[in-house]
Amino acid sequence: MTGSTRRLAINRLKERGPLDGDTVERFLARQQVPIVEGLRCTFLFRGEADEVWVTHRVLGLPDRLPLRRLRGTDLWSVVMELPERSRVEYQLELRRGEHYERINDPLNPHRSHSPVGGSSVVFGTGYEGPEWAEHDPETRPGELLELTVPSRALHRDARVTLYLPARFRRTASYPLLVVHDGPDYLQYAAAKTVLDNLVHRNEVAELVGAFLHPGDRLVEYADSTAHARFVTDELLPYLERRFPLNAQPAGRCLLGASFGAVAALSTAYRHPDTYGSLLLQSGSFVFTDIGSDHGGGPAFDPVVRFTNRYRARPRAVADKVFVSCGVYEPLIVPNRSMVPVFTDTGMRVRYVESRDGHSWENWRDRLRDGLSYVFPGPRKYVYE
Repeated sequence: MTGSTRRLAINRLKERGPLDGDTVERFLARQQVPIVEGLRCTFLFRGEADEVWVTHRVLGLPDRLPLRRLRGTDLWSVVMELPERSRVEYQLELRRGEHYERINDPLNPHRSHSPVGGSSVVFGTGYEGPEWAEHDPETRPGELLELTVPSRALHRDARVTLYLPARFRRTASYPLLVVHDGPDYLQYAAAKTVLDNLVHRNEVAELVGAFLHPGDRLVEYADSTAHARFVTDELLPYLERRFPLNAQPAGRCLLGASFGAVAALSTAYRHPDTYGSLLLQSGSFVFTDIGSDHGGGPAFDPVVRFTNRYRARPRAVADKVFVSCGVYEPLIVPNRSMVPVFTDTGMRVRYVESRDGHSWENWRDRLRDGLSYVFPGPRKYVYE
């Protein structure tokens, strides 16, 4: 919280003097909550409680921001800075006696969804959700096929959802996009709609997408030899025998977010000269410069060993790499630090930051930049 908040709506309400329930009701009826005014955001809660906090995961702010109750009312408020084009997910935490409860903001209809549930979301001034991630009735849709790929490397049958573009032809030759956490990209990042629209608008080349269904992703995506063997030695031959794919490194890209980005990088690292491009979103590239306390818990141990090894002896594992990360997530420092590491290997690197967190909508919003970089369509001109 910085700067003057004197003329904010909440302060104008306070200046009216004694407040009653009807006044608060009329005030709320006129507002879109949270109230975003320039670079300030006012969070509100109405109800009985002993304490109320805004909880979030914005790097640099306290994890819990306490709301204060307006005297004589059941309305609580707190004002925080919200830079332009920000997108922040949050919840409210209530204490009633010894009971604590986290809820989505009942005054805010906007929700963000992920595999671990929903949360409220607020948008800073200037943020616009990408229209290319919304259904376009003019766009001809592609097709999704469900495949089962037997895997000796993973000791299981691996499910893969295959995306075929709208005008798929057996006589053509398509690049292949391998997507880690495939069901989540389809459900929470609108990946099929994004591909349909960007291909239809010629911003991205017609491509085939292989959306992987992980087993235990914290194991398979944490620098797993078995996963790398599955993708490179089993999945690629399986698909290239059955579909008209451009079976050259330039026609193959690995995409992943968080642990999925680690899986993409480590797979390419174990199989150099196989993949032409990587699309890495908010990679969990945690590392240590000294000691072994990385703060990520046991699941990160193999990730840290891999990242440390790669940083110590970096090498080119693809021709070009697209990296994106939100400045509000704790992984911003590891991701920023990987950019010069990648660049120094001679790989072409494009790096994008956003005022967002570790979320599927952040990764969705960066897909056009990333996909048009690795597989540009005929209308996408790339200046480098």
